[in-house]
Formats: sequence, structure tokens, C-alpha cells
Amino acid sequence: MSFHEILFPLDIALRSAGGPERRTDIVGFGSGREARNARWAHSRRRYDAGYGVKTLAALQSVVAFFEERRGQLHGFRWRDRLDHLSAAPGAPVSPLDQGIGIGDAVTANFQLVKSYGAGFAPYAREIKKPVAGSVRVAVAGGELSGTAFSCDTTTGVVTFLAGHIPPAGAAITAGFLFDVPVRFDTDYLEVDLSAFAAGAIPKIPLVEIRV
Repeated sequence: MSFHEILFPLDIALRSAGGPERRTDIVGFGSGREARNARWAHSRRRYDAGYGVKTLAALQSVVAFFEERRGQLHGFRWRDRLDHLSAAPGAPVSPLDQGIGIGDAVTANFQLVKSYGAGFAPYAREIKKPVAGSVRVAVAGGELSGTAFSCDTTTGVVTFLAGHIPPAGAAITAGFLFDVPVRFDTDYLEVDLSAFAAGAIPKIPLVEIRV
């Protein structure tokens, strides 16, 4: 899948709207009971970047960005203003934020993960687009230096280097900033300048993609 490792204009993204979407089948019975089945194992996020476009210059930058992505053809990075940190709301990023695995003295690669919920059915979301330079890692509660591991910012895989592979039973945790891989959800970007000048919000739909 074609993907451009470039971030959508941040000043526009931070004033956008959107969030996670799930797909659930619900079958109702004559008794009033119902059966529910999740069609998707993972949520998929949708956004509308139009809410962040307040000036003609911003609108022109989005059009240029859209053209370079060839509409829906190429994916790109999107910064979700609500959910782009491993830490709890209001807390700074810490290497103890998220559990990403347990050492076995052999495995060197671990996928970054963010967990949601705790008491009933926690959801583990794989993080594929961490922000370069933001990843902090700890083993058994002790933070490692950057010479002990590397992180692929295009896949979210943390690799422990020779001599630093986590021992058996050691908890591996990480903290990070991350982006969401998305694409435009349209091949037609309709812009009405007269309506825009009157305060109308252009519609710029985006949808999360699997990478």
C-alpha cells in the first residue's frame, strides 16, 4: 500500500473533528432480546479536516496536499488532537506508560501498543506510526538509553540491540507520541469560495487505513 511519511498540516489537524468507528451487527428477537456481533476486531477512525480550515491560505495548503497525495491514492500521517499520546490525559509521556510485552531472553522485536480500558474488556491498539524521537522504553521498570534499542517509525516495532535483549519474565513498557495513518476519503475536493468567504466549512473527509 502506498504511504507517504508526511504529516498533514498540524495547525489544521488540531482544530478538526472525528473519532473511532466500529461495526456491530445487531439482531433483534421477538422476545425483545438481541444478539450483538462485532464485525471488526479493531476500530477505524474517521475525521473531517474541514473544521480546521479558517483562512484562504490554509485552504490552499490543503488543496496542494490533496493533489500531492493524488486524492485517495496515497496515505499519510494525521495527528489526532484527542488521542496522540501513550500517557493518561494530562500526564507527560513516561517509559512506563504502556506494556508492550514480556521478555523471554530471545525475542528482540516488540510492537508498540496502546491499551484502552482495564476492568472488563481492554482493547489493545497497535501503534504503527510513532513520532520520531519520542519513544522511551523501560525493562523491568528501568528506562533504557537510546543505544539499547531502536524503533522503526514506519511500523512501530521496537528492536532491542545485541546485549540488551530483555531477560525472561521482564516486563517491557514504552511511552511515545504517535500519528494515525489515514487517506483522503474522497477523490473530489469540492471548494466553494463564495460559501467559504461567508463562513461555510468545507468538507475534507479522512479515514484511517491499515498499514
